[in-house]
Amino acid sequence: MTSSCVKNFDDNKQPKKFTNTEIEHKTSFSDFYAMLKAYWNDKRTLATPSFDIPVQPLTAAQLAQDKFDAVYRLGHSTILLRIDHEFILIDPVFSDRASPVQWFGPKRFHQAPISIADLPNIKAVIISHDHYDHLDKDAIKLLDQKVEYFITPLKVGQHLRDWGIDDAKITELAWWQTTEIDTLKFTATPAQHFSGRGLFDKDETLWASWVIEGWESKIYFSGDSGYFGGFKEIGERLGPFDLTLIETGAYNELWPDIHMFPEQSLQAHIDLKGLAMMPIHNGTFDLSLHNWYEPFERITQLAADSYVTLLTPQFGEAVNIQVPKLLQKVPVTVNWWQETGQIEK
Repeated sequence: MTSSCVKNFDDNKQPKKFTNTEIEHKTSFSDFYAMLKAYWNDKRTLATPSFDIPVQPLTAAQLAQDKFDAVYRLGHSTILLRIDHEFILIDPVFSDRASPVQWFGPKRFHQAPISIADLPNIKAVIISHDHYDHLDKDAIKLLDQKVEYFITPLKVGQHLRDWGIDDAKITELAWWQTTEIDTLKFTATPAQHFSGRGLFDKDETLWASWVIEGWESKIYFSGDSGYFGGFKEIGERLGPFDLTLIETGAYNELWPDIHMFPEQSLQAHIDLKGLAMMPIHNGTFDLSLHNWYEPFERITQLAADSYVTLLTPQFGEAVNIQVPKLLQKVPVTVNWWQETGQIEK
């Protein structure tokens, strides 16, 4: 493993609090009150699905048989990639709830297409930030024996060490720093968000988006982010991308700086110079005040209006990363969230 950064950074030289490049995200008592009031007055008709979300089961045999560079969406922002015949797992969340406890908090709409026990050996796990819907303590501990490396933003690695992960397996990067594993290159890039897993640790760890590059495929993963000028800078410095995995869900006018509306998600993809876009951060947990299917409906129409190639696979479905490049288009995908006819169109 080679790296263009210092792996074991000096904690004394890091900021006590990390900041965004364009905005300082703050929440006041009035903001908290407005959120409580909005949730109390919630009048959504379908906050959660009224039917079983279709999931295509994945097996280790299938993953071993296929050889092409592929992306498998496992749920929310959890992504399994196969690039250069190696597996990369991003933001692995397998627990039933995105919460510090498993008896309360947002509950999954569906099970993952594959269990941790059935996953193949993983070359690297990539973490975007330490929120519970992206960093799952139980999943990390179970994955340890299958994973060769863990790559995180600055200070997020300390969570992993606290959970028993060997320090030798952990690499922490600042924005624009790169680490390489064999033929794979991983670059931490800016995002506009915040961090923290409790009441008193806000912004003590860094958040990031990620660029993952192999022989043929180059992927962008947004993590969580509000819309900002960083997308254009990333596109100019590191683009174009075969596929962008862009947060499209959990948006609300009460927190517009840290999550994107679908219109902004689409613009981020365009800024990044992406060939095809896959909307993520949706379809698994109820984390906002829109109907569960709304992000899919809005981004599908927006992409069609702007002639953007959009990928909306079922969870567990294999997507060949190179197809848009080779064919200059993607076969029409079924809008699976509409199949039962039980949503408001």
